[in-house]
Amino acid sequence: QVQLVESGGGLVQAGGSLRLSCAASGSTFSTYVMGWFRQAPGKEREFVAHVNWSGSSTYYADFVKGRFTISRDNAKITVYLQMNSLKPDDTAVYYCAARSFPSGSYYNRMDQYNYWGQGTQVTVSS
Repeated sequence: QVQLVESGGGLVQAGGSLRLSCAASGSTFSTYVMGWFRQAPGKEREFVAHVNWSGSSTYYADFVKGRFTISRDNAKITVYLQMNSLKPDDTAVYYCAARSFPSGSYYNRMDQYNYWGQGTQVTVSS
């Protein structure tokens, strides 16, 4: 069983930056694909980014390319989401997710992930 705990959310002005962290438990973290999703009020949860087990491969939703960076530190059992040039449309609850036994290249659907965190609120003011 894997537990994921997000942190780093908060209130920021448009154009600002935040770094989200997701601390994981479990000895097999380094084998998991890790992803970030977000859910804005009244909207469905959507994919933001994912990173492979080693951190060497990443994939982003089009709306965050060039602004967000996902990374991981397997020694610290943590995955990060650096968010720059934030916009009011980025306001959402951000969720960390883990996929065990990855077997493909892209993990941009919720049903591809086994474990989820509780989420952290990000609010971007205009």
